[in-house]
Amino acid sequence: MSSSFSDFGLPARLAEVLTSRNLHTPTPIQAAAIPDALAGRDVLGRARTGSGKTLAFLLPLVARLTGGGRPKPGTPRALILAPTRELVGQIDEALQPLAAAARLTSRTVFGGVGQGPQVAALRRGVDVVVACPGRLEDLMRQGHCSLSAVQITVLDEADHMAALGFLPVVRRLLGHTPAGGQRMLFSATLDRDVDTLVRAYLSKPARHEADSAQSPVATMTHHVLQVEREHRLPVLVDLTSAPGRSVVFTRTKHGAKALVRQLQRNGVPAAELHGNLSQNARTRNLDDFRSGRVAALVATDIAARGIHVDDVALVVHADPPADHKAYLHRSGRTARAGGSGTVVTLASSEQAREVRQLLRAARINAPTTRVTSPDHPVLASIAPGSRELADPAMLQQDTRTAAPAGGSDAPTSTQPGGRGRRRGGRGRSRAAAHQPVASGAGQDDRRRRTSGTGHGGSARQPAAGQGGRRGRASGAGTGHSAAAFSARRH
Repeated sequence: MSSSFSDFGLPARLAEVLTSRNLHTPTPIQAAAIPDALAGRDVLGRARTGSGKTLAFLLPLVARLTGGGRPKPGTPRALILAPTRELVGQIDEALQPLAAAARLTSRTVFGGVGQGPQVAALRRGVDVVVACPGRLEDLMRQGHCSLSAVQITVLDEADHMAALGFLPVVRRLLGHTPAGGQRMLFSATLDRDVDTLVRAYLSKPARHEADSAQSPVATMTHHVLQVEREHRLPVLVDLTSAPGRSVVFTRTKHGAKALVRQLQRNGVPAAELHGNLSQNARTRNLDDFRSGRVAALVATDIAARGIHVDDVALVVHADPPADHKAYLHRSGRTARAGGSGTVVTLASSEQAREVRQLLRAARINAPTTRVTSPDHPVLASIAPGSRELADPAMLQQDTRTAAPAGGSDAPTSTQPGGRGRRRGGRGRSRAAAHQPVASGAGQDDRRRRTSGTGHGGSARQPAAGQGGRRGRASGAGTGHSAAAFSARRH
């Protein structure tokens, strides 16, 4: 197994891109899959999210297309299919520097935005199309794209495509690609639905499993907090106001939207990510989270696969996931690419048995602690550092002046405006202490009073004495003055 990217014999220009990004040692899935992919074999790869599988297929794809001539209008030479718009964007972001070095062109294709720019790019001719299945099939039906010249096809997150019901359209798309082309399929799990695709469309694939399908990440710490409904919001406010980035998962879109409002009313800069948002809003909210303008991203399962953000310190299952697969995929937003992180599941006494069964299926050992107050010491242990809250009035003011969330240009996140003083230790807004959290549909989301406590911003960074896991980084993260925020917006 290769211990360096230089061992693969990649084109010099691609090797230079890797070196410029300080990438020298391949991850296990990269070391296993890249040699077979470079040789033109079909590849079946199983690796959890954050394992580096994107480069495992992008490097050989770009290397094999290099020097192959210009693409004809409407007929790409390579196709990458992914289940969500966010994942399509992430793949294309990783592809861009490699494609530029190899003088290849690419185009993303997904719904939620106008098709005009996508059609125009296809007409000019692109080497690589990175697409969600539905929009691509729609453009093909309109005659804007043909897959007859595709030499390499990649299916990323195949199990998630199956879970979202995309397999029929994926099969139709694969049926339009040449039978002799190279096909690569990557998935976090290899279940029956994925196996059906493998048997139908891959020819004697080289199979690579970099780790056990259910083995937990060694640097990921898991906790279960038994919290009754009346204490859930105070606990969530406490955890998400600790230093660093947090991703909070709810089961429903309504629950995500309601929880964001409740966090904002308690001084936590938060944004939502779910299927009801326009593409512009989804992109804006994810960008705000990446940049540190919001500290907490509240998402549904359908968006889980698209959240690829470095240095997420904490994942919170505000609603327990539906099954162990969802638990692993959600939890994979932290401890990515060799990093570390913490995963917390909130469960009521009625949900305790369900959560125990879920963790057993995922092969996760997690201590359970009963928490009845945001001052419980386990919270400081899970998420160390000073609790930092923005001025709720500033967050709510921005919400009132924003356009409706569903509009094509509507910002649905609220970004922190003016910051007040930082409260030391475990300082927090006491108004959070008796407010129930929204969980699922039908939860009361009426306006409540909050204290005006504010403080400076920070981002979670590894800190001495915390095992490199969580801590403060002065001058980084979400601190913005009201004037600077206003200038940025307008």
